[in-house]
Amino acid sequence: MPAAYSRVQVPAAAQVLAILRYLGQQAGPVSASAVARDLSLPRSTTYHLLAALVSDGFAVHLPEERRYALGATAHELGTGYSRQAPLQRIARFPLRRLVARTRFTAHLAVLQGTDVIYVLEERAPHQQPLVTDAGIRLPAHRTASGRVLLAGMTGAQLRALYPDPGAVRSSRSGGTALPGLLEEVRGRGYAWEENEVTEGFSSVAVPVPDRTGHAVAALTLTAPNRAPGIEAASARGIDALAAQVLPGLLRCAAELSRRLGVRPQPDPKASGTPDIPPGAAAP
Repeated sequence: MPAAYSRVQVPAAAQVLAILRYLGQQAGPVSASAVARDLSLPRSTTYHLLAALVSDGFAVHLPEERRYALGATAHELGTGYSRQAPLQRIARFPLRRLVARTRFTAHLAVLQGTDVIYVLEERAPHQQPLVTDAGIRLPAHRTASGRVLLAGMTGAQLRALYPDPGAVRSSRSGGTALPGLLEEVRGRGYAWEENEVTEGFSSVAVPVPDRTGHAVAALTLTAPNRAPGIEAASARGIDALAAQVLPGLLRCAAELSRRLGVRPQPDPKASGTPDIPPGAAAP
């Protein structure tokens, strides 16, 4: 964390933000000495900054415990983030550019429990409406968006959602058990579905990681199975669709991550490494 101070022009502001971030990451209230130690701050500076945060409601002081925690004003910031729908605002124009380049419909979705919620849709010109309009909720394991987000989870996180993930099948007619499907998604670095959400359409999805590497959303392109250059419904058709849209999807996902505060990664082509987005497993 202290290394972050050298990247800004206002060290005091960086220190205040570091304290807020630190308080938000703790399981409970912490002492000022712990804040100073873990952030490598002078003790006097730590006490002054904590006092300022308490004064403005961003932190609370628990005198009996001699500890500090986040205050109500910090909560107001969080609810303000939700009200302003920044993820949708950040993504709208990049998705429009992606649709203009590919001529396929683009979606942004987030995971909520065992469902995905589509928060943004940019429809391709002349493409029929899909069921994945903004606000629609669908089972995560049946969608490309949900599969790529589930693939980023640990085994324990997956079992918290699905007590018996091996019993969860990937399609309405059965198909691969969920753990095996997610392992394949990790290997490829993207997820897919074919005819599962809308008959006659296939989708490819990649994760959108935040600055911690956690996938906060999934970015998806959906195309008709018989579009020019795409084979009819088959495994080879999915491979053909992925080959066509994956470069643009990855660039768009990287742009969304950059807008979320992720520092640009070195060009993988320059180092000869596979073009796999952060948050997805390499093959």
